[in-house]
Amino acid sequence: MPDPADADLVRRARNGEKVAFEEIVRRHGPAMYRFGLRMLRDEHAVRDCVQEAFASAWEALDQFRGDAAVKTWLFSILANKVRRYLRSQGRTVPAEIDETAIRSPAQHEPERRAIAGTMMAALEEALDELPLAQRACWILYEVEGLSYRRIAQIQGMSVDAVRGAIYRARQGLERRLEAWR
Repeated sequence: MPDPADADLVRRARNGEKVAFEEIVRRHGPAMYRFGLRMLRDEHAVRDCVQEAFASAWEALDQFRGDAAVKTWLFSILANKVRRYLRSQGRTVPAEIDETAIRSPAQHEPERRAIAGTMMAALEEALDELPLAQRACWILYEVEGLSYRRIAQIQGMSVDAVRGAIYRARQGLERRLEAWR
């Protein structure tokens, strides 16, 4: 169900209120950045894709029908930007990533931080090995907490295809992360 506060912000932004659109960016930008970072592993490319997604959203405000949540609409735009970027790069995903950008708040014990960092690196590596659609669906579900229906809208897939992609992603991650059990 669309967030009434977001719907109001879109209405106000359509009327030229830039502050309303800035609030949309503040609300949804961090989640979009996290998704992009996990998909691309390149902070500069993520910033560009997120910025392009918001620019596209601003230009397309009049086309937003409100059938889906604003977050779903924004993630759809970003997913398309990410796909376009990956195609332009020959679908390669850089291996380097600044872990501090995605890690949970730092734990106090050095040993726990080292283990958490190593485990996060293993998860990121395992995610990199998943097919693009499985990785995107898993991140949108497990990290961003979106429903199957919203992920289907974002990815342009059926709900059953999303369910299957998440199931296969979980199986793949489970096999790849067996040592961490």
